[in-house]
Amino acid sequence: MPACGGTRDDKSCHWSEKQDALAANRWYATNQILHDGRAFIVSGRRQFNYEFYPKAGPSDTSIVQMSFLARTKDPEENNLYPFVHLNIDGNLFIFSNNRAVLLDYKSNRIVRTYPVMGDGDPRNYPSSGSSVLLPLKPNPNEAEVLVCGGASAGSYNSTKGGAGTFTMSSPRVMGDMILLPNGVEVAIINGAADGTADTGWESAKTPAYAPVVYRPDHSPGDRFEEQTATGVARLYHSSVVLLRDGRLLVGGSNPHTYYNFSNVQFPTDLGLEAFSPEYLDASNDKLRLRILDPSPTGAPTSVAYGATMTLQFSVPASARRRRGGAAGLGDVSVTMVVPSFTTHSFAMNQRLLFLDVTKNVAVRGRAGTFNASVTMPVTAVLAPPEYYMVFVVNEHIPSEGIWVQI
Repeated sequence: MPACGGTRDDKSCHWSEKQDALAANRWYATNQILHDGRAFIVSGRRQFNYEFYPKAGPSDTSIVQMSFLARTKDPEENNLYPFVHLNIDGNLFIFSNNRAVLLDYKSNRIVRTYPVMGDGDPRNYPSSGSSVLLPLKPNPNEAEVLVCGGASAGSYNSTKGGAGTFTMSSPRVMGDMILLPNGVEVAIINGAADGTADTGWESAKTPAYAPVVYRPDHSPGDRFEEQTATGVARLYHSSVVLLRDGRLLVGGSNPHTYYNFSNVQFPTDLGLEAFSPEYLDASNDKLRLRILDPSPTGAPTSVAYGATMTLQFSVPASARRRRGGAAGLGDVSVTMVVPSFTTHSFAMNQRLLFLDVTKNVAVRGRAGTFNASVTMPVTAVLAPPEYYMVFVVNEHIPSEGIWVQI
């Protein structure tokens, strides 16, 4: 937890570890921020239950049993780091092993049970596929979850094969999925083409060097596109996070019980590298907008739920010429992305929302400058109280983001 001398913005802030903050010992658990700012914390080895943090009081040691987690455990486990997403109705979508439920956590009641996925192969640790809640439109009436990759049943004991049921461009286990800020692409990065995600056994021997971009709006046979490969094997204990400039910060890899930097096929790697999606190519600069106000380098802007925020941005002359010098920019969109906590192939709390652009007008006397009025989500169920990165997107090319607190 952050410990500060004064406010959250105090430069003396540092991390303070809270001993015995949870009621149960949780190794390989998942968390999800709720609409009220609490964390929902679920699962862990031999923990078929969940709890909340912060607690109601110092003496609160309550946990809530969840039989679904026990039912989805198999001899290789395959139910750790369950995929959890806050649904638009306030309930929690929880995927464990090869199936999912919708949980009303307030009453500990399963309100919907989903069928076993695809061919029944497991998707959670140690078979380790990945999952994202796909981008949400303004005032959404439905949500869609993508579960992708993983190892076939029995891969924990056999390192041969490991493709998921989706027709991907290549099989992948231990891959990380990150929503890209243009709202139309998902990056799949890191991991291996076979084996499982378990430390000490070093079962994954074929690194997946090439990232993949998934485009959910494309036709089914044209959704996956391989990108330029990296030269670094990012296996177990690798991670990735979206940066404000649109790059992905990628780091780590340790498929061993302890750090091992020599005399092994895949040494421990503590380095970082950046992956630049295609939208950052210089050829797209002619379409890239630039947010002027609020300042990208200033303090985060605080905005209330349902409030209107004005974004001022500049448009390159080349983009204006493409539109015949038109004063309006009808197809410009604005996205809001919460940074994830990414570990073990799951980017927890990851969320991308399209904001409602209610007005988009040219600024008089300032050629190429526009003001966009955007409406923030109306409830914390759609956007839990956090810091978000906001991007202005032009023809699928995002600007550099700004920080907004809601």
